[in-house]
Amino acid sequence: MTTSPTGLLPAVELETGVRPTYAVLWMHGLGADGNDFVPIVDELALPSSLHIRFVFPHAPMRPVSINRGLVMRAWHDYDMIDPDSGVHEDMMSLRDSQRAIEALIGREKHRGIEPGNIVLAGFSQGGAIALQTGLRYPEKLAGIMALSCYLPASQMLAAEAHRANSGISIFMAHGSADNIVPRTLAADSSRQLLESGYAVEWHEYPMAHSVCAKEIADISDWLKRILM
Repeated sequence: MTTSPTGLLPAVELETGVRPTYAVLWMHGLGADGNDFVPIVDELALPSSLHIRFVFPHAPMRPVSINRGLVMRAWHDYDMIDPDSGVHEDMMSLRDSQRAIEALIGREKHRGIEPGNIVLAGFSQGGAIALQTGLRYPEKLAGIMALSCYLPASQMLAAEAHRANSGISIFMAHGSADNIVPRTLAADSSRQLLESGYAVEWHEYPMAHSVCAKEIADISDWLKRILM
C-alpha cells in the first residue's frame, strides 16, 4: 500500500501483524524508491509475535550534483565521495530530509507507536539520513540501521547530537568491495561513533554496494535483540 498524507512523504507500508506495536522506517538509496527494500521483509523471517509496521518512504525528486545535475529521487544533494576529502553535502537538503523523517516518526507516535519502539534504517544515502536523523532526535529510539553508508555532517555531530539517543544501538554494515561508498569512509564513520561513545556493531561482508543473505540474517538477529 502506498500512502501520501498531506505534508508527509509518500511511502509504501507493510504490516507484519494487526495493530503494530513497532515501526521500522527504512530509507532507500540514491535513485531508487520506497519499493526497493520491500521484498526483504519476508526474508528477515521475524517472529510472528513481532507486529511491525515497515514504512518505506520515497525520497523527493531533486537534481544531484554527483550525477551531473540529473533529477532523481535523493535524500539530499551531494558531490564527490572520496576516502581523503570526504563528501561535499548540501546541508539545506540534508536537513530538509531530516525534518521529513522526523515528521514520519511523529505520524507513528500519533498512530500509537512509542519512539522507543521505532527503528530508523537505510541503505547508502538512506542510511546516512537514518544516522543524521536518529542521532539528533530528541526522544529515545529503538535503534539505527545504517547499511553501506557513512556518517553525514560528521563535523557537526558533537554539537547537534541529542543525549536522548546517546545509548542507541547502531547496526552498521558494509561491503569490502564497495566501489560506490568507500569502505574506508564507512569505517571512519564507525570509528568516530565509537570514539563518541555510541554502541556500534560493525559488520563487513564480501560484497559490493549491495545487500547479501548473511547481512539479512544479521539484521534479523539485531532487530529481534532490540525489539523483543
